[in-house]
Formats: sequence, C-alpha cells, structure tokens
Amino acid sequence: MKYRPWIVAFCMLGIAAGLLFWHLLGSSPTTSTPVLTPPAVSRVPEANIPPITNPFGTADALPQELTGNIFSKMIEEFSEPGGYFMYENYVSNERSYQDPIPALIKVAKPGGVYLGVGPEQNFTYIATIHPAMAFIIDIRRQNMLELLMYKALFAMAANRAEFVSLLFSRKPSTRLDLSSTAEDLFRIFAAAHPDQNLFESNLRRIKAQLHLTPEDEKTVENVYRVFFSIGPDLSYSSMNSYAPSGPSYSSLMTLTDAAGRNWSYLASEENFRFLKEMQRRNLIVPLVGDFAGLKAIRGVARYLKDHHATVTAFYLSNVEMYILASPQWKSFCANVAALPVDDSSVFIRFLLGPYARAAFHNGFAPRNMSVISPMIDVLTGVVKGYPPSYYDLIHASK
Repeated sequence: MKYRPWIVAFCMLGIAAGLLFWHLLGSSPTTSTPVLTPPAVSRVPEANIPPITNPFGTADALPQELTGNIFSKMIEEFSEPGGYFMYENYVSNERSYQDPIPALIKVAKPGGVYLGVGPEQNFTYIATIHPAMAFIIDIRRQNMLELLMYKALFAMAANRAEFVSLLFSRKPSTRLDLSSTAEDLFRIFAAAHPDQNLFESNLRRIKAQLHLTPEDEKTVENVYRVFFSIGPDLSYSSMNSYAPSGPSYSSLMTLTDAAGRNWSYLASEENFRFLKEMQRRNLIVPLVGDFAGLKAIRGVARYLKDHHATVTAFYLSNVEMYILASPQWKSFCANVAALPVDDSSVFIRFLLGPYARAAFHNGFAPRNMSVISPMIDVLTGVVKGYPPSYYDLIHASK
C-alpha cells in the first residue's frame, strides 16, 4: 500500500497528458470546425494576376472608333489561353432570349458598355440597347474566331438579304426588299440550295478580310463550312447529338418576346445597319477568356475605368452553373466587382428550369427562362466581404 500515492500521481499525470493530447488534436489543421458564416473574400492579389500591358492609355470617354491595329492588340492583350467546353455551340439554344428585352431597355442607359458570351445572340442585345462598345468573352477560342467571321460578313454585306446569303452560301430565288420581315427573309432562304462555288468564293473573301494565322484560318473555314452544310436549320445540337436541343437559326431570328415583338438582329434593316457600323468601327471586340479567369474580365475592367465608362449589361447565359465551385465562384465575383457598374447595370441570365422555379418560388415556372438582375449586388457583397451566392443573384431576377 505504500506505493499507492505514486500510483495515484501516475494516473493523474496520464490523465493530464491525455487531455493535453486531445486538445492539441482538436486544434490540428486536419480537424475542421463548422463555419457558420461564409469567410470574407478578398480580391486576388495583383501580384498573382498575369501582367496586362496597357497600350490603350486613358481618356475622358470611350473612343468613337478603334484602328485595326488597336482592335487586334486589344484581342491579344485581354485574351486568355483557350479552354474546354463540352459542346461546340455555333448558335444559341436559348428560345427565351428575347423575353427580358422590354425590361432591359427600360433600365439600359445609352452610351454604356455591353459584355457578353457566346455567338450570335449578343448581336440582338447590342442592337437593342445601343452600347458605345461591346466585349464578348468566351472560353472557346473558336467562338472568338466565329465572331471575327461574322465581322467579315458584316463588312461584305450591304443589307440583311446579302448577309444571310453570305452566311449560308445560298442565293435566294426571290428578290427581297429592305422592308422584308425576318419571316420573309428566312422563308425565302429555306428554299435556297447550298452553292459550293459561292462558299469557296466567300471563304476567300473572309480570309482576305481577317489576316489570320493558318491555324486560325482553318478553324474559321471549319466553322463557315458548318453554316454552309446545314444552312438556316443549324441548331445547337446539329453537330453534337448529345447536346441540349434548341431552335434552328431561322427560328431564333423569327422568335418574339412575350408581347409578340421580334427584337432579333435580323428583324430590321435598322438593327443590321447599327451592327454593321459598330463592326466597321471595330467596337465589338471578341475575346478568349474564362469568367473566373484572372485576365480577360479584369483587363476589360481596367480599360473601362481608364475611359470613364460603365457597364450597361452583362449577358452571362448560364455560364455561372459551370463555375459554382467555391474558388471559381469567388474569382468570378471578384472579377465582376472590378467592373465599373451603377444601379442601372444588369446581368442578362439564362435560367434552366429548376433554377427558374427557385428564382420565382414558382413550381410552375417555364422549363427555362431568360431574366435580368442587378449587377450592383455582386459589388456590394464583395465589398462587405460576403460575395452573393448564385441563388442570391437569381432571386433578384425579374
């Protein structure tokens, strides 16, 4: 029994050691503690951003026109390396893309800047809100080259009928006048046959306009051949049988908003002429970039701030769905927060069915829908240290 005090002391020492070990284990970085509030998001340090040389200077306003050299330099300076996307979308698949336009024109201020993604649907939004300048940013280099193909076609065509003839390499059998509707236009071209000689002649003219590298010329040729081969029936799933279905090109150009008005860029000569003039002045700039990347959006943001310009609208399609992972989402929010916006600046967003129903708390919402929402919400959230979630943003949609 004389050893009992030593035994007790040993046991107490063991208990103390165990408690200390447990405390250290609990504070180990391998054990996480539930976080009840989202962590503050700081902007990506400038040192981590690839340097963007800025040969464009500063000014009190955006330029009325860009020289060809500045236009090309801007594409080179602001673009990122091309990335992967699962579908080759030569054309939009958003049947509802015109629905938010009446609400958009009520808030859009003239003389602002339009940002977008994807191919031809941007032309309709640009023709509607008449921005002073536009930047279209897509992760696929092919999209940038497709938009340059369009640029060449706008330069080559005097009117909508010539433009559609050039786009699909078809000659209409019936003469169209400047007052023809989009329905008239595409009804005539639906009966026209593809013309191989016209395609080859047009392709040579496109290449002569653009002065691209052999590799980029090949991509443009492949894209243009798709338009030639399929014609006005071209849709989102034409070249990807597993891709989501969508309306044909002719349908996209003849759709209307909920009130029955067609706003498409080929709905009127006025729309076409506005775009043709913007293209002539090199004011529609296609870029390669990731919305969560560190260069494209930030380069545009710097340029706009240097020229005292504000974003009017940013068409996102449904790109946000592909960058919901935390690091990408935070980077995207920081990029948007870098853009100069005001209370009237809006996102144009395409919502798939489940998100549409969540946005409007309506189990009977359409399968998919296009909406607008304030851009300022992102800036406000990032400044406060809590970037809004995707659901926060879509709940502000209208």
